[in-house]
Amino acid sequence: MSDLSLISTPTAAEAVLVGRLRDRDQSAMTEFYDRYSAALYGVINRIVKDEEEAEDVLQEALVKIWHSMASYDTTRGRLFTWVVNISRNLAIDKIRSRQHRVGSRTQGLDDSLAAQRQAAPDTFRPEHVGLQEITRKLVPEQRQIIDLLYFGGFTQSEAAEELNLPLGTVKTRARTALKVLAKLIR
Repeated sequence: MSDLSLISTPTAAEAVLVGRLRDRDQSAMTEFYDRYSAALYGVINRIVKDEEEAEDVLQEALVKIWHSMASYDTTRGRLFTWVVNISRNLAIDKIRSRQHRVGSRTQGLDDSLAAQRQAAPDTFRPEHVGLQEITRKLVPEQRQIIDLLYFGGFTQSEAAEELNLPLGTVKTRARTALKVLAKLIR
């Protein structure tokens, strides 16, 4: 079995956990929290760059996951991938919200730049879903774009500004990178 097949093949323990979550077993949610919360918090914190907001988004994500378990399709991917996407999208929504934009305007420039450049917490392990291995196969320019767009929560315009590149170049690199990643995941 290849490493890539492990990305989409759920384990027996994961299948049991999914079943218990769908049955509204509250102890399953505790187990889910123990198993995944640190990684989800790492993804969220890397995007929102504020511990208190990251905790709020994590709580929101956990509630959404609990209420959305019926919509999780085991044939479309692993539980971890599904919950990371929910958490990531909520984090991106948070930073794009008006409330966050107003609050972040009052942050000093030095603080803002340092927060953008901080490393992911030790609890974040993209290799759990094979992302690290897969993205290593991208050329550096494509990987940089994917890191900003996916993990950084940047829009394509913001990534273009950050990298001092034309927007068309960012769009082309992102599109090419996604095509390469799609072929690698199949």
